Amino acid sequence: MTGPAAPSRLRAVDAAYDAEPWSDFAAGMAGAAAALAGLLFVAVSINIQTILAGGIAGRAAQALVLLALPVFFSLALLVPGQPDVALAVELVLIAVVVAPGLARQARPRARAPEQPASSWVATTVLPSVVVVVAPVLAAVGLLTGSLGGLYWLPAAVALALLGGLVNAWVLLVEILR
Repeated sequence: MTGPAAPSRLRAVDAAYDAEPWSDFAAGMAGAAAALAGLLFVAVSINIQTILAGGIAGRAAQALVLLALPVFFSLALLVPGQPDVALAVELVLIAVVVAPGLARQARPRARAPEQPASSWVATTVLPSVVVVVAPVLAAVGLLTGSLGGLYWLPAAVALALLGGLVNAWVLLVEILR
């Protein structure tokens, strides 16, 4: 159907710079990420002695941060009627708060000797970089109407969940091998 009677569709370019259409995405991600973070607490509590003895508490902390980040991104997106500047500031603040801890865990000497370098890059370095840089790019794009705006957030959420889940698996299963 075309012409004036055609249903109004939000174009992707418009959605990139408007938080309102992201509410379903944010609500879904907040629930999913919160549930996964809760499961991580269970995994850590089951293997707490082994985690502490193995010196991988930092990996558990990184997994928790990665799984909690989508909740915070979602909370920022779900604030009704907030100005774009407020959302942009919130996204940058979230990135700034988590950056030092993630950077510490992504240092080369933080990699366990038994973890292959390729695995470490894919599950530690890449998610850490993306979840810090992507929300900043989303914030800048939101304010300038460029860079793809909020479309950077799904990349950050996806890699945060991937990195968090892989680390949770290691903390729950692989640590016992």
